[in-house]
Formats: sequence, structure tokens, C-alpha cells
Amino acid sequence: MRVTGLPPYDPNNVFAKILRGEIPSKKVHEDEHALAFHDINPQTPVHVLVIPKGAYCSHADFSAHASDAEIAGFWRAVGKVARELGLEAGGYRILSNMGEDGGQEVPHFHVHIFAGRRIGRMVPREAG
Repeated sequence: MRVTGLPPYDPNNVFAKILRGEIPSKKVHEDEHALAFHDINPQTPVHVLVIPKGAYCSHADFSAHASDAEIAGFWRAVGKVARELGLEAGGYRILSNMGEDGGQEVPHFHVHIFAGRRIGRMVPREAG
């Protein structure tokens, strides 16, 4: 059963195609739970995406339905990628967009790792 209000998982989304090897990616890390690869349109000098290997459309879906092993394995992979890329000394940002208002563009749960320069405020303040 999926989380109410979310679209069903689309097995033809771009990340599903990357997982199946139908679309190439510049891999950084892969294990039984996660795949990490460089973003094709980087927003910072280092911009890596980490995706679970399971078919989860969003963080809400992943957190509600993934097994404990999948959740632990995924988040350990995020940490391992940051360490292996040497990002801890300078710092980095982890970001996941959820749903339309959150700016999620691909309906497969994923985390962005941004690094390589000072990033600034996460959400700009609104005037008024």
C-alpha cells in the first residue's frame, strides 16, 4: 500500500532507467541498496545523486514502505559517498525534494549531495 496522495511509482522514470542500465550514468558508488552518480546538470562543483534501488516514488513512500535494511543501507551509502569524495572537511548539503510544492522533478526518491563551494541559505527569506 502506498502513501495517500502520492502518484504510483512510474517504472519508466529516468532513475528507474538508470538503475536498469538503459541510460548511462557516471557512477560514484553502487551496492545492494543504493546507486550514486554525478548529476548531468550540476548545481555546484560536486553534485551527486543517491537513489535507492527499490521502487519508491518519494521520501514519504520510502520511509513508510522500505525495509529497515533498505533504509539503513541507503543512508549509509549517502555517508560513504560523502566520505569517499572527501567532502567532510569542507562540508556539504544533503537535499531531498518531496512532491510538487517541494520541487521534486523525478518521481523516484533521491538525495542530492551538493559540495565544492559555499552554498548559502537553504531557503531565501520572503520579503514582507
